[in-house]
Amino acid sequence: MGIGHNGRVIDSDLMLQDLATLVNIESPSRDLDALAASALALADVIEQRLGAAATLVASAGGTIVHWSGGGEPKALVVGHHDTVFPLGSLEKRPFSVADGRATGPGVFDMKGGIVQAIHAIASLGDRSGIEMLWTPDEEVGSSASVALIEERALACGAVLVLEPSADGGGLKTARKGVGTFEVFIHGRAAHAGLEPEKGVNALVEAAHQVLAINQFGDPSLGTTVTPTVAKAGTTDNVVPALAHFLVDVRVESANEKERVERAMAGLTPRDEQIRIEVTGGLNRPPMVASASEWLFPLAESVALAQGWDSITGVAVGGGSDGNFTAALGVATLDGLGAVGGGAHSDAEFLTVEEMPKRARLLAGILSALQQR
Repeated sequence: MGIGHNGRVIDSDLMLQDLATLVNIESPSRDLDALAASALALADVIEQRLGAAATLVASAGGTIVHWSGGGEPKALVVGHHDTVFPLGSLEKRPFSVADGRATGPGVFDMKGGIVQAIHAIASLGDRSGIEMLWTPDEEVGSSASVALIEERALACGAVLVLEPSADGGGLKTARKGVGTFEVFIHGRAAHAGLEPEKGVNALVEAAHQVLAINQFGDPSLGTTVTPTVAKAGTTDNVVPALAHFLVDVRVESANEKERVERAMAGLTPRDEQIRIEVTGGLNRPPMVASASEWLFPLAESVALAQGWDSITGVAVGGGSDGNFTAALGVATLDGLGAVGGGAHSDAEFLTVEEMPKRARLLAGILSALQQR
């Protein structure tokens, strides 16, 4: 139990009950049926706690959950209800609470943040001007939900992202732009023993290209370009006709985004008989530090008023939907969600005692934004 904003109680037991409800409904990205069930459960929790129904929005990526407190839009709370964990993960790693930690698929990234947001808003006497948008495809790029995210961000003028906190509970004031390139190397098959000279070896060409691409990064500018997954050939006695690999890219600036995109588009084969095909790109622009230049000090002042010793703001390498809103010039602050660790792994956990504290922080920030 804890006292929320305006003296209203934030019930940590009730928060855990809602967390269990959401985690116990698996919601892997791209599984539309599972995401529909997750959205229905989330909408039900919202209506129970806030006394007002959410709107379910169908999209190609799954069901989006949108809620509004009415009035002039002032603040958009953003997050996602999809997870990286496939169906069946819950059976192997069921939701549980022990030794002050909650565990289960998606508990930290980011169903804990969703619960904190709902209870933060529930603690407010006045909920006007506040909106929530919970998307179903953030973990796979947000292509189906980005238009609605951008629309509501522009309408509200300030975005609070409930992605998990940084290490130690820090807020996220900047993020790198993120993307994945796919490179296809087209060669020609031939018998590897009888007439290899008639083939054009896509695997050998891929090796050259991977080594070249591995040099595209620039650590001094925060740019990383990392070949990650590769596949080539069909069997051991055939010259590979096709090789395919993925390249993860992270950049801190728009200039670096453009440079890397040009470099990837300009790949030239060593063997003139090879054809190189490049798809994908940086689908999330950088979230620059200026996006949080007045929101972070606001959060800092709220935290100090609530008795926190300090709060930190850090730049991180991962992307979120905050990248999109910041790129529009909308004030954006990220990492307001759960405190814990192990995102995207079986070691994922959430620190239970931090949930009401983070909910109170969010409530205080929202209340301040309502006064704008």
